[in-house]
Amino acid sequence: MDPNTVQAVALGANAAGPDLSMWALFIRADMIVKLVMGILAMASFWSWAIIFDKVFRLRRLFGQAEQFEEAFWSGGSLDELYDRIGARPLDPMSALFAAAMREWRRSAAKGLADREQTRDSLPRRIDRVMQVTLGREMERLERHMSFLASVGSTAPFIGLFGTVWGIMNSFQSIAMTKNTSLAVVAPGIAEALFATALGLVAAIPAVVAYNKITNDLDRYAKRLDAFVGEFGAILSRQIEEKF
Repeated sequence: MDPNTVQAVALGANAAGPDLSMWALFIRADMIVKLVMGILAMASFWSWAIIFDKVFRLRRLFGQAEQFEEAFWSGGSLDELYDRIGARPLDPMSALFAAAMREWRRSAAKGLADREQTRDSLPRRIDRVMQVTLGREMERLERHMSFLASVGSTAPFIGLFGTVWGIMNSFQSIAMTKNTSLAVVAPGIAEALFATALGLVAAIPAVVAYNKITNDLDRYAKRLDAFVGEFGAILSRQIEEKF
């Protein structure tokens, strides 16, 4: 190839500037910076998976709670409602109802001779069963929330570590080449700042979603707790009438 042609191609490449696309920044980055970017990308992906799962599940649970409360307060027989729900309730509110009814039927089937003791102890046992069920259901719903909190608090610092490491490499390149032109410095600085951007991309949605989902979980927990109190009062009245 003609030397003039080679020189022209080189000049054209320099004029076009370095490739600063996200993929090019990742490919050219140092191994440590690549590791940081990979960790942040996986954390962001897993955070979004948790966010979508929690949002859709809570939306479904609020709808199921609405349907159950309509059936519960419709005036129908609680025994028929329990038989319809069966031993495998589909949502936490149904699980609370089923746990209380199961304890109620078990105690009623025993036919305890000491009616006074039954009247005093059965409401406490039913309330304890519902509280244990409530804690277990809420623990299941809150699973993986700590991951969102961890990503929201640590991702910016992980990205900052990648940025610092990338800038250190850029300064080392400047010292080795003894060239401080923007064309030499820009790619390394861009790779470093890209790690910070990934950290923010992972952290911001995680923090916002954590606050929103936590608020929704609190509202749902209060709704379940209110149902525990109301249903416990209903069963206490029935126990007093029966025993």
